[in-house]
Amino acid sequence: MFPIIPANSVTAASGNDEGIFGFGYDTVGWVGAVAMTNLVSNAGVVSSDQAAVTGTARNSLAACEYGGDKGIFGFGFYPNVYDTTTNLVSNTGVVATDVSGVGSGRVYLAACEYGGDKGIFGFGSLGSDSPTAVTNLVSNAGVVSSDQAAVTGTARQSSAACEYGEDKGIFGYGGEALTAVTNLVSNAGVVASDTVGVGTARYRLAACSYGGDKGIFGFGSSGGGVPTAVTNLVSNVGVVSSDTVGVGTAKWAPAACEYGGDKGIFGFGHETWPTVLSTTNLVSNVGVVATDTVGVGTARSGAGACSFN
Repeated sequence: MFPIIPANSVTAASGNDEGIFGFGYDTVGWVGAVAMTNLVSNAGVVSSDQAAVTGTARNSLAACEYGGDKGIFGFGFYPNVYDTTTNLVSNTGVVATDVSGVGSGRVYLAACEYGGDKGIFGFGSLGSDSPTAVTNLVSNAGVVSSDQAAVTGTARQSSAACEYGEDKGIFGYGGEALTAVTNLVSNAGVVASDTVGVGTARYRLAACSYGGDKGIFGFGSSGGGVPTAVTNLVSNVGVVSSDTVGVGTAKWAPAACEYGGDKGIFGFGHETWPTVLSTTNLVSNVGVVATDTVGVGTARSGAGACSFN
């Protein structure tokens, strides 16, 4: 008789069935911060806009999974405020109202799951182009911790993060002086020092897991707002591959999440300034990125995304 695997096990947590894109900005100059969301079905179909939560509209935030089947949006920017607010996402995709922030308010950060049921926010900018490497852990109940001391790695903003190996994570790329360095996250939430970068150095990219135990970094700008569509796969031991030729519309500042248990999706972002997009690109369970899918919902940039259920 086969053993019953608990719902919160590492295996189950590594493959949530649905996803959610949320927040962002839809106009130039950060004055168009929004709070609507778009759900992603287990077949990768994006829904029309869901009514905005009764929370703070903001952009350039991050999101990750926690608790095995839930998610959290956190931090970001709205006019003149570097925020610490978080919003929990239930296992049915309902976004809760604001939770008072903990830690350093910042923008252009990244987040991913680790340990099978916990999350981590990391890196970003404290304002006025002040990059940081501080992190904030998220418990399996969605509670965000105070700042963790910065790792002995490159402080930077505009990086991306995803899960790999079922219970670990990786932050990569970003920076003012563009970099491709990565930092692995253990299954206890400990961030390692820099690993030499592979592939095109770029910022404002996105990342998600696929295949149950691997990850993918994709899109971003190679400088000066010039968009790319290149991707870099992450193996189940955290090794980043060289560039894969881009597919679909080159863009920067998209978001990405998992869906269907073992697939991923990139969506939204900028094509060229100030044009914002709503197109999406599906990622198969072997890491192949599909061509553009016609966008649904409000075109915007600087959104966050995570999986749930």
